Amino acid sequence: MRSLTPSQSSSPRPFHYLEAGAALRCGKVSLELLARRYGTPLYVYSADQIAERLGLFQAALAGRDALVCYAVKANSALAILKLLAGRGAGFDIVSGGELERVLAAAPEAAGRVVYSGVGKTAAEIDLALTAGILEFNVESEAELELLEARAKKLKRVARFALRVNPDVFADTHPYISTGLREHKFGIDIRRAPALYRKASESRWLEAHGVSVHIGSQIRSAEPFGAAMERVARLVRQLARDGIALKAVDAGGGLGIDYHAGKFDPAAKVAEYAAALETALAGFEGRLLIEPGRFLVAQAGALVARVLQVKQNGKKTFVITDAAMNDLIRPALYQAHHEIVPVKRRAGRPRVVDVVGPVCETGDFFAKDRKLAPVEPGDLVALLDAGAYGMAQSSNYNTRLRPAEVLVEGGKARLIRRRETMADLLGPEIF
Repeated sequence: MRSLTPSQSSSPRPFHYLEAGAALRCGKVSLELLARRYGTPLYVYSADQIAERLGLFQAALAGRDALVCYAVKANSALAILKLLAGRGAGFDIVSGGELERVLAAAPEAAGRVVYSGVGKTAAEIDLALTAGILEFNVESEAELELLEARAKKLKRVARFALRVNPDVFADTHPYISTGLREHKFGIDIRRAPALYRKASESRWLEAHGVSVHIGSQIRSAEPFGAAMERVARLVRQLARDGIALKAVDAGGGLGIDYHAGKFDPAAKVAEYAAALETALAGFEGRLLIEPGRFLVAQAGALVARVLQVKQNGKKTFVITDAAMNDLIRPALYQAHHEIVPVKRRAGRPRVVDVVGPVCETGDFFAKDRKLAPVEPGDLVALLDAGAYGMAQSSNYNTRLRPAEVLVEGGKARLIRRRETMADLLGPEIF
């Protein structure tokens, strides 16, 4: 493992004010200009920061054979997949559709794909076998049997890793914790040796590795180390049984700071990498990791326009043209996103609820939040929205999903146009 020097540390966000009175920028590009050109709501991403975050992991693990497999579910924009593939990343997918996205954006990266997920269909397995992916992360004995049957039918050997459940607690939101026995994910680690032995009897299955994933938005390296220690014990036990695994997939889940406090991404990556290295000391095979949120979340913002500032009794509501269908994390997880005006006004902050126009009380971005003064027509930016923002968006209330823009250096380009009503109505029959 190579440690990161201070000069390699990454700033938490690419969004900043150049000077007093200037509009918020992404890199060198004004968000005000982007909103004028492409409309709102609008997702804006920094290509430079995404590439930099990938580089942090690659540098921290430079001392061993390692592959960073970006978790496509965090943000599956084709332009972002192409950007990461061009810098040597692999991909962690959880559906056939995500594999199709990788193949469309970077067909040369098919051999760097790992396929996770608890409900793979026969058609999805066939697609992945034909594409020649790196490995299947198998989550049940029934899935292993299905994988063998499809591999036999297609006459292709299927490389697999059992996703074991290490029963490690991760301090995160219960909806995104995945490493305990009561969760739907993975196979009890105590059951794994018997399944590997059974699979070794099949000519169509190759025991390539072992996989683990304990949850998402985990801020401490300790749970990752604890999970890897249990995985390392399993690898040693299998080696004694004559089953030599070539890879360990440590999963993803390293979290970010969604608040305004100090956050050092390089230090977090170094701490995480050190925990894995310590637990896997003596393992000479390949290490796979699956970061998603850590690569893209802070690189993105959702830009919205203020429609109204409404007083209801003692409550003040800032109503924007973005809504829960554009960014559902606050409604779904009670997640925090910093909200800042794109252009600052003079005056004292006031306590407000920032909400959208969707017909749900749960359509909010912030409650009782101190916000700098804004007026109707102003722009606000919801920060750290690059992960699970557009990926979880919907057309609820028959709302059109936003456009997406990627900023690299001083240039911005549209990577997804705003939806039209024709897009929404096209598939329907009446």
